[in-house]
Amino acid sequence: MTVQSIRLFGDPVLRTPADLVVDFDKELRTLVKDLTDSMLDEGGAGLAAPQIGVGLRVFTFDVDDVVGHIVNPVLSFPDDEEQDGPEGCLSIPGIYIDTKRRQNVVAAGFNEHGDPIQIVGTGLMSRCVQHETDHLDGVLFLDRLDAAARKDAMKQIRSAEWYDAGKPPTIKASPHGRGLFGLGR
Repeated sequence: MTVQSIRLFGDPVLRTPADLVVDFDKELRTLVKDLTDSMLDEGGAGLAAPQIGVGLRVFTFDVDDVVGHIVNPVLSFPDDEEQDGPEGCLSIPGIYIDTKRRQNVVAAGFNEHGDPIQIVGTGLMSRCVQHETDHLDGVLFLDRLDAAARKDAMKQIRSAEWYDAGKPPTIKASPHGRGLFGLGR
């Protein structure tokens, strides 16, 4: 197993947009394996490369017994249907806050060998794909919350045993715009 440490809220790598993958080589395949092993070890639904300190546009997922990955994802939304439900993050352990997302998503990208792939997701898969793609853009799910929910989340974070007051984190506005009901469009 190649389990890597998960970077926690406050680490600057989580706020840095990731670079496009240009080399589909052995190093990328090792990264995908490390991400998959780390995600499965933590019991997460997804894990993006920045969460293990790697600034590349790659994430893995484990949703409804489907384990996979996507490189350089580009999202599109086939409709305006929305969902609202609890969302958490391996980089913000133990914090779950209702977060609005799109119900359906199509992610176009590549596998670890550079072959084009597409993920069509609804419900939890859609939420996971959007959440992990946000990580690749330096965005956390907290950035998608309204002011009251963000304040509550920050209170929970400050009382969490893993929180380091010496590294105060920042919350920023989503670069995707808030749109209707706080969803990026």
